[in-house]
Amino acid sequence: MHGDMIARAPNGYWEILWEERLKGMEAGAEMCTLDATTIIASFDGKELLMNTAPSRCRELAVAMRARGIKPEWEVFSPTHILQDVTTLIEDGLDEPPYFVNLVLGVHRGFQNAMPYSPRTLQLMVDMLPAKSVFCVSGIGPAQLPAAMNSLLLGGHVRIGLEDNLYYRQGELATNVLLTERVVRLVREMGYEPATASEARQIMGLPLKQGRSRPAFALG
Repeated sequence: MHGDMIARAPNGYWEILWEERLKGMEAGAEMCTLDATTIIASFDGKELLMNTAPSRCRELAVAMRARGIKPEWEVFSPTHILQDVTTLIEDGLDEPPYFVNLVLGVHRGFQNAMPYSPRTLQLMVDMLPAKSVFCVSGIGPAQLPAAMNSLLLGGHVRIGLEDNLYYRQGELATNVLLTERVVRLVREMGYEPATASEARQIMGLPLKQGRSRPAFALG
């Protein structure tokens, strides 16, 4: 593990540096991921800490609000929904619709993450704050079933090589192949993919009450 964002702390953990994480908000985007949880990821015998204590969750949410950035709340277990996300939303640090990405299937590498199953996904969807919009990140072989399950529950799909490298067992994927397949299946299920303009409306972009407009803001 290397790079300017990662350093080894005196306690032996490799840590994603807080000050480097904050810099992502300065790029001018309308929407940023807000990982409202502390994670310890295990790779190659090393433990990598992403410390997002409650005070840090609030700092991120306040800073995004001040910059007119909408959070994409990223959660890995039911506790992340019920604690940090719900608390910060109830404190007025986001406006509806609240966009939540449910990450499932990364439990072998991320402590406290959940495996994908239809029952687990249903449980987490049932816990979402009112006026939430959600999508599902199924990791690895969970990507396709999680995407279809998300549609059945009224959610949206996320696909791509960041979460899954294979089209099927033994066959490497490309983003084009994964996108074409999910679009085909979405249409087979009687839905139609949103246009870019429709997707922005679904996600609540741009913010209605933002005090400032990011450099890349549209509409």
